[in-house]
Amino acid sequence: MSDKSPERPILIVQQDKALDLHWTLPSEDVILGRGEDCDLTVAERQVSRQHVRIFQQGDQYYIEDLESRNGTWVNGDQLKGTRRLNNGDKIQLAMTVKIEYVASGSTAPMPFEVPERLEGGRLKLDIDSRRVFINNVELDPPLSPPQYRLLELLYTNVGRICTREQVVEAVWPEAFGEGVSEQAIDALIRRLRDRLMELDPDWQYIITVRGHGFRLNQG
Repeated sequence: MSDKSPERPILIVQQDKALDLHWTLPSEDVILGRGEDCDLTVAERQVSRQHVRIFQQGDQYYIEDLESRNGTWVNGDQLKGTRRLNNGDKIQLAMTVKIEYVASGSTAPMPFEVPERLEGGRLKLDIDSRRVFINNVELDPPLSPPQYRLLELLYTNVGRICTREQVVEAVWPEAFGEGVSEQAIDALIRRLRDRLMELDPDWQYIITVRGHGFRLNQG
């Protein structure tokens, strides 16, 4: 589960057409990369499957490039090996993904309010009519009610990670507090991914953030 402590550092992943993603670093090592087995998955082809490792030693956090194909930069300097992270450091993965490191005890900029409909991006929802569009083509047949409720949760929280508890509350409100199995959640995520891939097989819309939850990669 996500560490809720306000005293942990935060990574702010900048996204061109969506809210910036705020991600609290846990105490254990984390891997960032394109692979789904990473702790924080970045859906960019230029990023290596396992690109960098961020880890804690004492009170300090460090970043290590994992021999990535297209490199890592910190404050404009290419990272070779390992270096300590300081508040406000600007990290770039493969010169495409921009990340800001906010140290513990510092104030992170808050994301702005999510509008009901988001302009731009590959995926759009008409929340009033519950219609789903990918690249301006309507998804037909429509999503099942549980699939739509899950997608609406992720869509209205673009830039944020939705925990498994939030998924249960949004999709199965009548079962909240009684427990829904991890297998049921994973099966729903898999079915929704499959439906979205019907119109856009080359894009990964739902990112699993291991140990934390799920987020929408709207594109």
